This record gives sequence, structure tokens and C-alpha cells, in this order.
Amino acid sequence: MLAEIGATNIEQLYKEMIPDRLRLKRPMNLPNALPSEYDLMKHVQGILSHNRTCEEFLNFLGSGCWQHYVPAVCDHVSQRSEFLTSYAGETYSDLGRYQSFFEFQSMLGELVGMDVVGIPTYDWGASAANAIRMASRISGRKQVLISRNVSPQRLAIIRNFCQQNEMPGHIKTGVLNSNLEDGTIDLDDLKTKITKETAAVYFENPSYLGTIEGRGNEVSEVAHDYGAESIVGVDPISLGVLAPPSEYGADIACGDIQPLGIHMFCGGGLGGFIACRDDEKYVVQHPSFLISITDTERAGEFGFGHCKFDRTSFVGREKGKDWTGTTAALWAIVAAVFMALMGPEGIREIGEAILQKSHYAAKRLSEVRGVSIPFNVFFKEFVVSFHAKTVQDINRELLKHNIFGGKDISSEFPEFGQSSIYSVTEMHSAQDIEKLARSLEATMK
Repeated sequence: MLAEIGATNIEQLYKEMIPDRLRLKRPMNLPNALPSEYDLMKHVQGILSHNRTCEEFLNFLGSGCWQHYVPAVCDHVSQRSEFLTSYAGETYSDLGRYQSFFEFQSMLGELVGMDVVGIPTYDWGASAANAIRMASRISGRKQVLISRNVSPQRLAIIRNFCQQNEMPGHIKTGVLNSNLEDGTIDLDDLKTKITKETAAVYFENPSYLGTIEGRGNEVSEVAHDYGAESIVGVDPISLGVLAPPSEYGADIACGDIQPLGIHMFCGGGLGGFIACRDDEKYVVQHPSFLISITDTERAGEFGFGHCKFDRTSFVGREKGKDWTGTTAALWAIVAAVFMALMGPEGIREIGEAILQKSHYAAKRLSEVRGVSIPFNVFFKEFVVSFHAKTVQDINRELLKHNIFGGKDISSEFPEFGQSSIYSVTEMHSAQDIEKLARSLEATMK
């Protein structure tokens, strides 16, 4: 191959592709090879044995990847060969995959109150960023306003997708203040910052801090008054007890399907969805795959396939509306199994259980000396502030009690002091919450 392209050695290619300042000037310090598969397995198992898992420890971490219960049928279906080995590809490899995607889109659309749902992309950050780019293309505007109470990591992903100032497609991102009293968007700040150049207003419900945006309809009204789109990020497991985003004016909804029957997988198992109304101006800008249903020549049978495939980068290449990359298609199938298993009543029951347990946990923790709960309206996550010790020290002490403490947000949101986000799901029992409270009491002495 080198001879075919006129190169004498591989170093010539490296010199062309990798700047000298980025190249390692010495041999890599690699361990000796393990020729035996058994030796390699033992070596890797030895490394993994240092991990502390959520099966061994009581876990209150969340903030983007949550510990929800995964029914056995979800794992069983995800391991079926017709899905596990062929969840990507075209119609010649379809063994029920497209129908599964269609069912996923239909059920998730019902959950969020939207007509059109795509196959999920990498994660919530990617879906939120793609939704913002959709809004920019629809309006032709290059500015977006984002609520302050979103995840800093997600905000970084959004800004990356919106590109640098020097790039021609750059979308300017502005941040909206939050009310310290309840964690909601400061409407006065929104009215001050929004202009006729604003493509969209993006907020989340529940927010990264766990708070509920009770004035989402007012936020959407302000956005629409200026001709901007209202984009709402949601946790789908909350929609059994919270209103869907369509009911408070959202034009585009996004979020992550990980709570819908998908394991955490060391932080993986994520899949960001985008949903919108059945309006051509939204559908043609939708960046991900859409699966549709149609009649076939045989009565009573249906066919499933790509909808408006020509709008994707798979067809348009550099002229595509946006890049259609690798999808989290297998997780869409798992989420479809979970939603079909739970049904509307099951989703509602899960939401009610989470609400009851999380608020009980917040009440119990507020009784611990040196601990306070800044917000009292939330879903499954809530901020916990500490007044005598740092979160880092507290979490270190909790590990001695076999507990993963909350996500430290002291540097992300310094206005709350030493604070962290605790996540309580349907998996936490009253005994679990009591153990956390007792451990905190011992730690705070």
C-alpha cells in the first residue's frame, strides 16, 4: 500500500497527519504481551476487581446516568441475535428491527406528547445540541438562550456542537439566570436577553438540579412572542406524573432514554432522543433516522422503513441538513420493551414511587444537623447543602459506610456553597434512606 501511494515508510504518513509537537518522542511503555487468553482474562479481571459497583455499595449518584430497575425481559430481548447482531444496516438485514424502532418512536412520542420521534443518538447532550441546530436552521437565526440550571457537561457539549466563533455556522449561546428561591428560570432575565435574533430557548424539566419548571408555559410564550422555538429537555421516566412538554408549549423535546430499562454500564447505556410535531418544517430538519409504516401488497401485513431518507447525511453527504452519525439503536429497542411492559399505568406508578421516596429522603436528610435542602419542589434528584464540612470529605466518609454520596456541584454552582445532587429512584427502600441519614449523622459529628 505504501508503494501504491508513493511513500517509502509509515513515518511519512505520520509526519503528514500528526504535527511533530503532538508526537511521542520515545517508545510507548507497554506491558509484555499475554499470549494466553486465560492469562489475559485473569489480568483484566484483576484490574476490574478494584472497581466498587452499585451492587456492592448503596448508590445516590445520578446527574445524567441513573440507577433504575431493569426488568429481566429487557436484558433478554437485547441479547436476541436478530437485534444484538443486526441493529444497524439496511432492509436486507431487518429481522424485526424496523418494527421495533417504529414501536419505540410511537410509545416515546405518546410519552412526551409529540408526533415525530427519531432513533436516539449518543446521549442527552448530543440530542439537545442537535435540537438547537434544528431550531437554528428552521429560523435562520444564530443565537440560543440556555437555562443556567442545566448540566455543565451538557452545556459544554451544546457549545461544541454550536461551533467556535470563527466558524461560519457558529451559533451564539447565552445563559439565563435561575431564581435562587426555587431553581426556575428568571423570567425577567429571559425577557431582557431574548431578541429577534434568538433561534430557541432551551430549558430542562426536571432540571439538572432536580427542580421542576412550573412556569414552562410562560417561558414558551416569551420564546414564541419573539419567533423563537421552545426546546425542552426531559427525563422520560418523570412523565407518568409530570405534564409532557407539549402541554406547556414545547416545539421540540429531547432527553435521554437511559432510565427506560437500560443499565448504567459504567456510565454508558445512554441514548439521546429528539421529538417534534408532525410539521414539515420540523421533520425535514430532523437530523436522525425516522422509521415509518406502510401497507404492503398482502392485506393485513405492514412494511417498515426509513422516512424521508433523502434529508439525511447518508444521502446528502456534505449537503445534508446535519450529520447523521452512529445511533444508539439497540437501546431504542430495549426502551421499547420497557415502555411496552410498563404501559401508561406502570410509568405512572414508577413516577409516584420516585416522588414519594425522593421527598421522604429529602425530609429525612434535612433533619441531620448541618444539612439543608435548598429546593422543596423536585422529582427524583435534589440539592443537599452542607454547612460544616466539604462535600469531598463527606463523600469520602460515606464510602466507609459503603455508600456513594451525591454528585459534588460545589464548583459548578458555588452560589449553593458546599452542595451535591442526590438521586433517589424506585430502587431505594426506606431502609436505604435511613442508612444514608444515619451515616450522614455520623459523618457530620
